[in-house]
Amino acid sequence: MVLHSPVSDVQIPDLPLHEFVLEHAESRADKPALVDGSTGRTITYGQLAQQVRAFAAGLAGRGLQPGDVVAIFSPNLPEYAVAFHGIARAGGTVTTVNPLSTAEELSRQLTDAGARLLLTAPPFADIATTAAQDAGVEQVYVFGETDGVASVAELMGDPSAAPDVEIDPSEHLVALPFSSGTTGLPKGVMLTHRNLVANVVQAETLLETSEQDVAIGVLPFFHIYGMTVIMNLALCNGATVVTMPRFDLEQFLRLHEEHGVTQCYAVPPIVLALAKHPAVDQFDLTSLRFVMSGAAPLSGELSQAASQRLGCAVMQGYGMTETSPVTHVSPIERNKPGTIGVLLPNTEAKIVDIASGREAGPGERGELCVRGPQVMKGYLNNQAATDAMIDGDGWLHTGDVAIVDDEGYFTVVDRVKELIKYKGYQVAPAELEALLLQHERITDAAVIGRPDEEAGEIPVAFVVAQGLEPDAVLSFVAERVAPYKRLRAVEFVDEIPKSASGKILRRQLAGRER
Repeated sequence: MVLHSPVSDVQIPDLPLHEFVLEHAESRADKPALVDGSTGRTITYGQLAQQVRAFAAGLAGRGLQPGDVVAIFSPNLPEYAVAFHGIARAGGTVTTVNPLSTAEELSRQLTDAGARLLLTAPPFADIATTAAQDAGVEQVYVFGETDGVASVAELMGDPSAAPDVEIDPSEHLVALPFSSGTTGLPKGVMLTHRNLVANVVQAETLLETSEQDVAIGVLPFFHIYGMTVIMNLALCNGATVVTMPRFDLEQFLRLHEEHGVTQCYAVPPIVLALAKHPAVDQFDLTSLRFVMSGAAPLSGELSQAASQRLGCAVMQGYGMTETSPVTHVSPIERNKPGTIGVLLPNTEAKIVDIASGREAGPGERGELCVRGPQVMKGYLNNQAATDAMIDGDGWLHTGDVAIVDDEGYFTVVDRVKELIKYKGYQVAPAELEALLLQHERITDAAVIGRPDEEAGEIPVAFVVAQGLEPDAVLSFVAERVAPYKRLRAVEFVDEIPKSASGKILRRQLAGRER
């Protein structure tokens, strides 16, 4: 049974993303668009539109051609939106990189994406320059000033000279974030202008946003969640975005009070703090209209506890990088805690029995499959992975097991895929397993996620080795990966359980954990 949204379909403008998001910027010229939470530095909508044009002109003047890739390796700051939309305005594609990445991880993404230029922030300049040299990137630019690295300010050109690039929204890639999908190593997710425009239009039907709203920009813009629902949805509708480079609870709460934050987009660890941390009582959060949690499962109990404490709706949404990302949202006025809500308009879904492949009915478990205009064009240079993810009828197989009730509310109950979600970040077991096997004393390894109240899941390794202590294994991995990918525990075993085809039997390891 194919399921549809209770919300009527919406018309999707046939516009490039930057035109769509900044369409009304001039009429809001004096209104704050982005505020740096750390310093108070503000970019108005008029300045944003002008700086985007200047950035596009500068890129074109340095030879950037339509389709060329520019990487942004930076935490959240107001200039992130300027760079992102300036690159789009010049006809380029933005590959966004987690600023916690190591030089090796950054270099791999730069190489895979074919990036020509790299933009970064001062604290990450050393890693950026090392990775850029390894990947053959032409030039590194830094937001602000750093010795030995060109400033992003040098990229700014004459706004009136911004190029008029012909863009086909359905074909032209605007964003190239990297995702592990349902399994395996990170892959470039090809998102078109139409993908992201569609998802903003779809999401705003349930996440009502206006010029009166203030959104806290703590979710990283490199991640598709922060990119779409904060950097694009909020700015498209004239809201003010208060940026944070990293999550710090006291600053987070203080910014809510100082700026009258009305929309808080969060992940479960932040919701947990809002529900239980004593510091929350020291700040006035009465301006909040809602808290929206995503990127990892949020229990109904935690949602209700946070809602009661804050006096506003605490809902959950669902999506993937491959779906731009939102496919489901729980309506503000009709929230069902514990569910991921209902389908967005223009989105279809079906629940498929994993064993038989038949379509399941209400209340029956099966893999969640979705279809809609927000579904990616495919994985970069990886048709096999694309075909494994999206079938011939356009259904994207999420790898999550879900049920749907009679009112069209979906609940994710399990996961087919092997991906570990640590505080909303994706951790691919295959990547950690490949790294572990590089150790000369480790002969086999498997990594699974262990449930954790604060983080959602933590990466745990089962290792076959001789003459090693757990701390040595933890240190070996920690020195080679971003902090969120680090192992949190190691257990030595005699062998890794595998199927006849050699596939790791993770369920057996998970059962051993329990």
